[in-house]
Amino acid sequence: MKVLMINVVCGIRSTGRICTDLAVELEKQGHEVKIAYGRENVPKQFQKYAIRIGTDLDVKLHGIKARFLDGAGFGSKNATVKFIRWIKEYNPDVIHLHNIHGYYINVKVLFKYLRICGKKIIWTLHDCWSFTGHCAYFDYVQCDKWLKGCHHCIQKKEYPCSVGLDQSRRNYKIKKQLFTGISDLTLVSPSKWLANLVKQSFMKEYSVKVIQNGVDTRVFKPTESDFRVKYHLENKKIILGVASVWDRRKGLNSFVELSKHLPNEYQIVLVGLQEKQIKELPNNIIGILGTDSSEELAAIYTSADVFVNPTLEDNYPTTNIEAIACGTPVLSYNTGGSRESAEMYGLSVQKNNLEELSNALKNINCIKPKKINIDYHDTVRKYLQLYQ
Repeated sequence: MKVLMINVVCGIRSTGRICTDLAVELEKQGHEVKIAYGRENVPKQFQKYAIRIGTDLDVKLHGIKARFLDGAGFGSKNATVKFIRWIKEYNPDVIHLHNIHGYYINVKVLFKYLRICGKKIIWTLHDCWSFTGHCAYFDYVQCDKWLKGCHHCIQKKEYPCSVGLDQSRRNYKIKKQLFTGISDLTLVSPSKWLANLVKQSFMKEYSVKVIQNGVDTRVFKPTESDFRVKYHLENKKIILGVASVWDRRKGLNSFVELSKHLPNEYQIVLVGLQEKQIKELPNNIIGILGTDSSEELAAIYTSADVFVNPTLEDNYPTTNIEAIACGTPVLSYNTGGSRESAEMYGLSVQKNNLEELSNALKNINCIKPKKINIDYHDTVRKYLQLYQ
């Protein structure tokens, strides 16, 4: 069986690693896999799977169209036409979509082909972008326009940011036309939370399967290291945060506020920050640049006493299950699908309630892990059933 995955990145960040985890295991089982991606570098070990859609210039031009014309998903036309020609030559048995936003592919061209290709199509939704007129998440601002038709977007300047036109009404109508009525299309959600939203959206005609993300438990496991010694944290209780991009949505401000009220026995460590962000941190927070090394991340997770995820909008954060696989309990805001994974081994608290978060830190070590299967082999098995 030949499987083609399409995602914004390959082998990096949460969705990129989900794709390569699937690819590695599928290849071991005798299947052929390619991952078409749009941007950023691909780790050397995954380059054999990678097919680039367009160029850096295509991404920049698409980004400009999104920034000024609210056209995220509607640029990269020529790059997508070329990619469709490649698909026809490759002739996969299954086309597995992941994140199709990110300024790299034209959804009009792509879905024109998908509508007539006769292939089995799986689409794993990692956020809400597919059924809104602009945003990837809307629960923090409590917007419900997506239920009937987006317009006058109050999140126009949030990802995918537009500082110019508001085309949310038009985008919603085009997406509804493009993304509905596709034969042999199955939707997948990693969380029950997102699956329930899909069932209320204009995509409710499709079957929605919940397949929770897994991790490679041969890598993400309790791992000894000198991390505590390196950062002189031998006698500290480490509160860890990890993100590929630290912004308002990921809860960076919550960590800054939390640091003002913690006893000296605690130390906050944040991984994945940019150099500028590290310089702006208060003195009682240790900031570390991002890493694409899963082994390094596993060592850091293991060193922590608790993994805290104060995300304000999220689907099913891979970081939660990475921490759990390394034996570290999780404390999360009750955001989206984050609480579903956090409560496997940890707690969830009310969003933006720092007092409740602080109190939960005192009780987190009393939590016992539930009997769960978070190994990605189980995820692969469930996807294979859909591919057949």
